[in-house]
Amino acid sequence: MILPIVAYGDPVLRKMAKEIDKDYPKLDVLLENMYETMYNAKGVGLAAPQIGLPIRIFLVDATPFSDDEELSEKEQEFLATFKQTFINPTIIEESGDEWAFNEGCLSIPDVREDVFRKPDIVVEYFDENFKKHTDSFTGIAARIIQHEYDHVEGVLFTDKLSSIKKRLIKRRLDDISKGKTNIGYRMKYPNMKKKR
Repeated sequence: MILPIVAYGDPVLRKMAKEIDKDYPKLDVLLENMYETMYNAKGVGLAAPQIGLPIRIFLVDATPFSDDEELSEKEQEFLATFKQTFINPTIIEESGDEWAFNEGCLSIPDVREDVFRKPDIVVEYFDENFKKHTDSFTGIAARIIQHEYDHVEGVLFTDKLSSIKKRLIKRRLDDISKGKTNIGYRMKYPNMKKKR
């Protein structure tokens, strides 16, 4: 089932998400719905807070980046099959020299800005079968994971922008929270009255 994506301004996007256990009700259905929602919105990542659930889950499917000719052949090959579910993730290490990449977010449609992040990370997480992993990621894969990880920490990519950039996009952010967007997927807006 395709779920509405929570728009900028909703308090759930600012909450520190809670861990879940393997007995979380209908986890398999939730993950299936999250993947369907992400693909419908043409996203490469989606975190549970973006569908209104303050729990520590996010998904990544970086396959759309596999044909990016600016990336090395090795990175393209990795991204061609990189699809992963992260449950109760913790980034335990970030390293390397920060680099800029133009980021966007399904909860903040039509806003894209350069964000600086470190290129290499180590993440501890559980997969959809509650098997524990500690994996290293680099480049675009690390970038997407960091972006989605921020969501379960209550952080948005716009928080990482300079104060000047924040002022420049303030009106656009206010418009998004009021439902003044024209996008191709369902959204739930915080400042619109619910219809009965």
